[in-house]
Amino acid sequence: MRVLIIGSVAGGTSAAAKMRRNSEDLEIVIYDMDKDISYSGCGIPYFVGEDYISREDLTPRNSQWFKKRFNIDIFTEHKVTDIDFEKKLISVINLKTGEAFTDSYDKLVIAVGANPSIPNIEGIDSANVFPVRNVQSGERIKIFIKEKNPKSAVIIGAGFIGLEMAENLKSRGLDVTLIESAPHVMPSMDYEMALYIQDHLLKNGVKLYTSEKVESITENGRYVNTLSGSKIATDMIVVATGVKPATDIVKNKGIKLGLHGGIIVNDKMETNIPDVYAVGDCCEVKSTVTGEYIYRPLGSTANKMGRIAGDVITGGNLRFRGVPGTGIFKTFELTVAQTGLSEKEAATRGIDYVVSHNIKENQSKYLKESRELVIKCISERKSERILGVQIVGERGVDKRIDVFVTAMTFGAKVSDLFHLDLAYAPPFSTTKDPVMYSGMILDNAINRGRQLITPHELMKNRDSFTVIDVRSKDDYNKGHIDGAINIPHEELKETAKSFDKNKKYVVHCNKGTTGNAAQNLLLNLGFKEVYNLSGGYSQYKIEFGRVAKD
Repeated sequence: MRVLIIGSVAGGTSAAAKMRRNSEDLEIVIYDMDKDISYSGCGIPYFVGEDYISREDLTPRNSQWFKKRFNIDIFTEHKVTDIDFEKKLISVINLKTGEAFTDSYDKLVIAVGANPSIPNIEGIDSANVFPVRNVQSGERIKIFIKEKNPKSAVIIGAGFIGLEMAENLKSRGLDVTLIESAPHVMPSMDYEMALYIQDHLLKNGVKLYTSEKVESITENGRYVNTLSGSKIATDMIVVATGVKPATDIVKNKGIKLGLHGGIIVNDKMETNIPDVYAVGDCCEVKSTVTGEYIYRPLGSTANKMGRIAGDVITGGNLRFRGVPGTGIFKTFELTVAQTGLSEKEAATRGIDYVVSHNIKENQSKYLKESRELVIKCISERKSERILGVQIVGERGVDKRIDVFVTAMTFGAKVSDLFHLDLAYAPPFSTTKDPVMYSGMILDNAINRGRQLITPHELMKNRDSFTVIDVRSKDDYNKGHIDGAINIPHEELKETAKSFDKNKKYVVHCNKGTTGNAAQNLLLNLGFKEVYNLSGGYSQYKIEFGRVAKD
C-alpha cells in the first residue's frame, strides 16, 4: 500500500512515524512546500528573543533522519498544487527545479496546517513587516533585528503569539506597542480575566491599543495608522492576527469543511472522501464540552491526530475523543491558561451556569516565592460539570489547568474536586489546593445555598442589592464599592439584627473567604437572599477600576 502525506510538521510526521512503527510493508512519501520538517512553531517567539536558541533547536529532524530511521521519503520544497480524489492522484511542483509531476496513492493524509490570517491593510507588504508562520519567518525577524538594530516594534494582534512576541521583542530592548481590534487582549478569554494580562503588560512597559484597527502602513513601513487617527512610528511590524486552515487545495472538491474553513474528520481522522484522512491545523475537531466542531490549532492536538491516523491506516483501534481546547502561554512573568468554554461562550449557548473567581496563593503564603493565582471556573448548574477554566498567575498555573483538564476529561463534577488527593507540601501547594477551593466554592453555590454573584452581575443590577463590605475600616477607607455599607465581620452579627431579612444582600471581603463566612452568618440568622461577591473586592477593582472614597 502506498500512502502519501501532504505536510511534514506535527501531524504529518506523527502519522508517518506511527504507520512505520505498525508496519514495514507500507510505502510512505511526504511532500512539503517548506524547507523545514517537524519544526516547533510554538518556539518561534523564543527563538526570536534568545540568542542561545538556534535554528537547529526548532528543527531537530530532517528528511535524511526520517529516511534513515523510518525509511520514509520526505520531499521538501515540493508544493502539491492539486488533488484528484477520483483518480487518487496529486499534482506536485518541485519549487527548486520547477519540475511538475503527479503521484498516486492508495491512502492520502492531508496535513497542510494553517496559514497566517493576513489582514487586508495598505502597506502590509512593506519590507519591515513580518507575519509569524514558520521557522523561516522567525529567522527573518531575528536577522532583521541583528542587522537593522530596530528600536521599536508594533505587534498587530494580541493573542498567544502576539503576547509571546511582546515579551521576546522587549527582551531585545525594543519599545513594543500592541494593537488589538477586540476590546481586550486575548479575545478568547473573558474581559475581566484579560484585564489582569493588560495590567501586567503595562507594568512591563508595553503600550496597548485595544478596540483599535490598523488602517494603513505608510512611508515604507515607518508608520502604522489606525482607524481612530493614531499614527504610530515604528522600525518594524509583526503581524500576529491568528491563523486559518490552509484548505484552499481541497475547496470545491467535495470534501466537507466546517464553519471555520477546516476539514471535518471523524474519530478515525477520516474525511468524507474514501481513503482520505486529515490531521492537524487544517482540521476542525470535536469539542468534548459541547460536541460541536471547533477550530483549535495546536501542535499537541496535531501530534495526537497524526498518531491516530497512522494507527487507523495500519489497522489499529486508536480513536480521537475530541479536545476541550486547552492553551497556555507566558508573557513576561505572567502565565495564562484556559480550557473549555469562556463565560461569553456559555452565555451564547443559553447554558444555565455558575461562575467563581477564586484568588489564592499557589503555595504556602509565608514562602517568599509564593504568588497569587486567579482561577475563573464555569460550571453548569444542573449537572455540576466543569464547562471552562481560565487561570492567570506567576506560578503554578500549568499544574492547576492540567488538573482541571484531567477532571473535565473524565467527567468530574465540581463537588468531586474537593475529594482529589492532590500533593501537598508548603513549596508546592496550600493545604487545600486552589483547585479544591474552586470546587468547594462552586459546590457551595450549586448544592448548599451559598449563592455567588460576579462584579459584573452586581453592577448591572446595583440598585437591587444592599452591599455589605465586611473588611476592616482601614481597607474600606482605601477604596470600596459605591454605596457599600462597611460592617467589619466581627461586628456583623450584632449589627445585622436591625436589618430587613427579606431584602437582597451582597457581602464581600477582599478575595471571598471572609465574605463566605459573612454569608453563612446572615443565612444562619434567617436572611432569605444573600450573595457572596465572586473574587471579592479584588475582582471588583480589577474589573471596574473604580475606587470610591468618602
